[in-house]
Amino acid sequence: MTVQEVTDARSEAARACLRLRQAARAVLDDPGTAPLAAALLAGPMAEADTALRAAGLSGNEAELCELLGLPA
Repeated sequence: MTVQEVTDARSEAARACLRLRQAARAVLDDPGTAPLAAALLAGPMAEADTALRAAGLSGNEAELCELLGLPA
């Protein structure tokens, strides 16, 4: 992988995780959808898992948190 490909993959992983976070907040904040959280979040979770694997960040929470600007 080139440096640009790694950077792009990491950026996409960070965006996918932020989308998952937004989706989780939306689902869990609504009492009507909260009981369906597993089903409603399956797609965003799969997307984030795939992006993390592609970026080599699967299982590396500290580096991921750094990309997202969150404390590890």
